[in-house]
Amino acid sequence: MTRPIARFITALAALAAGATPLTAAAQQIALTFDDLPSHSALPKGETRVGVAARVIAALDEADAPPSYGFINGGSVVADPESGRVLELWRAAGHPLGNHTWTHMRLDDGDRGPFKAEIALNEPLLAAVMGEADWRWFRYPYLYEGATAEARADVRGFLSGRGYRVASVTLSFDDYAWNEPYARCADKGDAEAIERLEASFLASARASLIQARARSKAALGRDIPYVLLMHIGAFDARILPRLLDQYRRDGATFLTLEQAQADPFYAGDTQTPLATDQLGLPSFAGEPQGSVIPADLDRMCRPG
Repeated sequence: MTRPIARFITALAALAAGATPLTAAAQQIALTFDDLPSHSALPKGETRVGVAARVIAALDEADAPPSYGFINGGSVVADPESGRVLELWRAAGHPLGNHTWTHMRLDDGDRGPFKAEIALNEPLLAAVMGEADWRWFRYPYLYEGATAEARADVRGFLSGRGYRVASVTLSFDDYAWNEPYARCADKGDAEAIERLEASFLASARASLIQARARSKAALGRDIPYVLLMHIGAFDARILPRLLDQYRRDGATFLTLEQAQADPFYAGDTQTPLATDQLGLPSFAGEPQGSVIPADLDRMCRPG
């Protein structure tokens, strides 16, 4: 094939083939999901509850341990039916954490609204989690502030409310596939969906290779990785194959708490950060080769 996405898949396959000794070793991955109860576009006929049910079924099939979902409570107000997603998640034994009320990005200059959104999410979390631990926080957009003052201020606020920060050390921007999938599904374009699946799996493998290479270069070892995913329709469709791919590549799954017990994550779990600790224990924002096909956003658009 000559399509850009086909060339992209071929290039990532070559990367994976050239890194066989690295991928063969054991690795541990904590699975986490952002934007519950609703994320991105849905193909016609699909529901938020159906998406969540398929994600949960895939986790069960893979014998994955309890996996945190990070919620935006404002979505439940906008679509009360989506509240069933949180009930399903809890009934399946998976915990929930805080992702702000409306997925608000931190404003470095005016941090008050951001703190208010964290607090606003808490009554819903307390209601659905009961006595279980919901005091884990995932920053929307993974943005923690551009200045030491902003970051230390929010970290102090989180610490005062008993939170630990959920890191991200493995990400391949899975969210980017959900809207193209909805368009392609609505068009009934099976060939395009097949290409989406192939590029997604290739990107996931390439991102793990990159993360492991950075970890070994920096630390001389593998860390337990914290994977960021989203509760989107395409995520639900491809998750069984993704988890199977990880297992075939030698990965095992563990909880967020187990992963972040590794000393590498001490700066995230011990809040607030001291001024000399502001280098976050995360690889997600470091420069790396893109694992998103260049033409992904153009797929299945009219014209």
